[in-house]
Amino acid sequence: MIRLPAVANQFYPGDAHLLKETLDKLIPPFSDDLRKKALAIISPHAGYIYSGSVAGETFARIQVSRDVIILGPNHHGLGAPIAIMQEGAWQMPLGAVPINSSLAELIINHNPAIRVDEKAHLHEHSLEVQVSFLQYFQQNLAIVPITFSQLSFTLCEEIGKGIAAAIKDYRKDVLMIASSDMTHYESRREATAKDRQAIEKVLALDPLGLYQTVFSRGITMCGVIPATVALIAAKELGATQAELVRYTDSGEISGDTRQVVGYAGLIIT
Repeated sequence: MIRLPAVANQFYPGDAHLLKETLDKLIPPFSDDLRKKALAIISPHAGYIYSGSVAGETFARIQVSRDVIILGPNHHGLGAPIAIMQEGAWQMPLGAVPINSSLAELIINHNPAIRVDEKAHLHEHSLEVQVSFLQYFQQNLAIVPITFSQLSFTLCEEIGKGIAAAIKDYRKDVLMIASSDMTHYESRREATAKDRQAIEKVLALDPLGLYQTVFSRGITMCGVIPATVALIAAKELGATQAELVRYTDSGEISGDTRQVVGYAGLIIT
């Protein structure tokens, strides 16, 4: 299957030349020898005008490997609760990106709850908006896209450990991207206070704490499940620290701080 862009010309430019110019502005210069070999990052997925600078700063600080697993929330509710694409390619403005079928197969083999389901991916923006940033740094990119609906922590733990086992079996460098925005449509003061609590759990490498904090305190972090899964997998792979690159909100661009969406970029190594 060739998946066509769902949100080009909405969330980001659909013209390759204009998209490259946009990425040049969003991604700050950063010395190659200072880029970290990350196990995972958490990156926002709003329109580039709002969250692209946070994503750009985060990607600029890491080494983007050839093989990337992109984990995102299922905003539309279509398809399986945990849906993976196993074959084909994503046609993007900067070129086609193949799906890494061998890595996808390993993930499926270690995770009985994951279903091969293309329908869940057809209209989902949370994974798509990450791909152009990845292409900017990695011309030989291959991806494994996985979307998640709401899951129990027990199932998150099972999936995270399964993904880590698949990466170990793959025996090559793999980067995980957890796609998530933070608090939605609250005042800047309320959003910042809530999001700080969630970010602290990520910095503590505490996936259970993140999961419990978000659900118990009503934090509308749409990608909490992908972030929890990525944290669990990263810890299984030996993660020892996390770093906040930047936190901001939509009010920085819109000027409206009464109802903002929060954006955070974090690196897990």
